[in-house]
Amino acid sequence: MSNQSVSRPARSPAGPRTPRSPEARQRQQDILAIAMDTFAARGYNNASLAEIADRVGLTQAGVLHYFRSKATLLTSVLELRDQRDIEQLGPDRPQGLDFLRHLVNTALRNAEREGIVRLYAVLSAESVTDDHPAQEYFRDRYDGLRAFVADALREACELPADRAESADNAANAIIAVMDGLQVQWLLAPQSVDMAASTDLVVTSLLATLAPERFGPNAAG
Repeated sequence: MSNQSVSRPARSPAGPRTPRSPEARQRQQDILAIAMDTFAARGYNNASLAEIADRVGLTQAGVLHYFRSKATLLTSVLELRDQRDIEQLGPDRPQGLDFLRHLVNTALRNAEREGIVRLYAVLSAESVTDDHPAQEYFRDRYDGLRAFVADALREACELPADRAESADNAANAIIAVMDGLQVQWLLAPQSVDMAASTDLVVTSLLATLAPERFGPNAAG
């Protein structure tokens, strides 16, 4: 699920170089934009440095001057994706019911940024393969996201400690639905309303976990 940053991605031992001039900084950003588009279209394994270099007007050595390795370029792309989401979220992460509403708003916003959604869908699926450089990034991200969603459910539903596991299971379901909706939407955008479907699932799970607060007979 393309969502706000929940953990810092795993960086390669040597990160990208820090350009000194404004022109070099702009060139580095251009490389990142092209790499993001290329990884989203082809995946990490099928995207080549030669293609990225050609599209940005550099040699492969020129790209490596900025990013040292293809793996470093990938982690830098993922960091850029996270940074954009952090800027959208603002300085404070919402809590409880507000966080669950944020998930619905994220699904709505994702329908306006196909490239980011494709990047996440392609690389998250590809990361399950052996030795993929983004595997640790996505494992950490899912761990953090599961914790955030489960905490929000516990807070919104005021669940006692002996029912904590039900919030964990519900969090897994919400994340799975949102990720699955992204794939369906990428294939048939006119047939899938990611925000409406996410809202339906979140609302249904809230009513299941806390019928006295969110069920059809709840006060208010």
